[in-house]
Amino acid sequence: MSEEINLRRLVIKSYHINEVEFGAENNVFLDGKLTVCKDVLKDLIESEPLIKDINIQIIKPGDHDRFTNTMMDIIPISTKVLGKIGEGITHTLTGVYVMLTGVDVNGIQTAEFGSSEGNLKEQLFLNRPGTPGDNDYIISFDVTLADGQGQVRPGPTAAHRACDKFCNEFRAKLKKLNGHKFTERHEFYDKVRPGKKKVVIIKQVAGQGAMYDTQLFSHEPSAMEGGRSIIDMGNVPMIVTPNEYRDGALRCMC
Repeated sequence: MSEEINLRRLVIKSYHINEVEFGAENNVFLDGKLTVCKDVLKDLIESEPLIKDINIQIIKPGDHDRFTNTMMDIIPISTKVLGKIGEGITHTLTGVYVMLTGVDVNGIQTAEFGSSEGNLKEQLFLNRPGTPGDNDYIISFDVTLADGQGQVRPGPTAAHRACDKFCNEFRAKLKKLNGHKFTERHEFYDKVRPGKKKVVIIKQVAGQGAMYDTQLFSHEPSAMEGGRSIIDMGNVPMIVTPNEYRDGALRCMC
C-alpha cells in the first residue's frame, strides 16, 4: 500500500490578547494588548452610503448583561502572512472577537425572519466553536442602516464590508508581528491516503438572500474582500479542502 501524501501544509500561529482598550489607532502589540480607535468610523460611514452610523464598544469578559441589536456575525481576527487560504502561514488573535450587529434608523432589526436582539447574556452562547469564551473580549461593531435597508441584501452586505475594512487595520498589524513570538503554533496537513476510504463532509450554508448569505474564498481568513457570495455563484455545491475550511474560507453572513 502506498504511503500517505501531504498535499498542503497550513501553519497557524496564535497571539493571545489579554487587554483591549480604546487608543489612537487600531493596533496589536506583542505584549497582549489591542487598541481600538473610533476615529476610523467617519471614513467607514462615508464609504458606505447605506450606513448612517456605526457605534463601537469594548465588551469585557463577563460584561454581557447589556442590550444588543441583532448579531450578524462573530468574526475572528486572522490574516495570511504567507500563501493563500488553506496553506502557508496564518497569524490569528485569541482572546478577542469582533461582533457585527445591525439595525436600521427606524429601529427595525437587520433580519429577514427571526432576529437575535435582546440581552447579550441571553442571546450569545459562549464557549462554542466560533463564539467567544468566558475570558474573551468582544469588540462590538454596531451598524445603523438607512430606512428599510436591513431587510434587503445591499444593506447587510454594506455592514459586512465596513466591518471588514475595520478588521483590515488589525490584520495589517498582525501580519507584522514577530513570527517567532507566538503564543501557540499548530501545523495541519491535507493528506491523501491511497487505499483508504474517502470521506466527504457536507455542510449546508445560508444562501437565501439579504443577511442570509455566505462568502467564500476571500483574500483573508473569515473576510469579505476578494470573496464571492454563494448566492452569486448560484448556490451550487463547492468543494472546500479541510485546511481551507480550517483557515476561514467561509464567512457566515447571518
